[in-house]
Amino acid sequence: MTAAIDFYFDFSSPYAYFAARRIEQLAAAHGRTVNWHPVLVAALTQSTGTPLAVTVPVKWHYVNLDMQRVAAADNIPFQLPPGFPKLMLEPGRAMLWIRETHGADKAAKFARTCFQVYFGDGIDLADADVVAGIGASLGIDRAALLEGMASSAIKQQFKQGGAVAVEQGVFGVPFVIADDEPFWGYDRLALLERKLASAVLR
Repeated sequence: MTAAIDFYFDFSSPYAYFAARRIEQLAAAHGRTVNWHPVLVAALTQSTGTPLAVTVPVKWHYVNLDMQRVAAADNIPFQLPPGFPKLMLEPGRAMLWIRETHGADKAAKFARTCFQVYFGDGIDLADADVVAGIGASLGIDRAALLEGMASSAIKQQFKQGGAVAVEQGVFGVPFVIADDEPFWGYDRLALLERKLASAVLR
């Protein structure tokens, strides 16, 4: 087993949702595992001075079209939830607590489920009770999760994780780092796959 790849994502990003559906299978096909890192894209763009697409009308018009055609082309269930976009603090914090208390595999499963609920089913994730319910569906105690995700330690860990991501050169999502090489965007997963395949051959 060669080095794990680092996958940075924001639960509010449709393109991160698309990537989250593929990243584990892609990595496993080349003998890799995935480290999942929840971040806030708003904090990343603030650190680089880059405006969010939603704040630039001409860009947002294009992105709306592009998200729909990517989902159709790759046969991915997709809808924009009511009130989109929103700042997604709850699922990121919950995932970190689950990783600490139940392990990385359970945390990754939680993340994939959250993405499906939000962009597949159109259910608002900016609600702690909804997030706790997702955890409960995976066998995680609801009350403990609610308490854990609201703890100051987890809040600080989530914030610090974003700062570390920026230090690693992460400026948007989805973002993957494999063997110190960065790949930004869902459309770069094909290049990531080529990179992983070439590493296996060496």
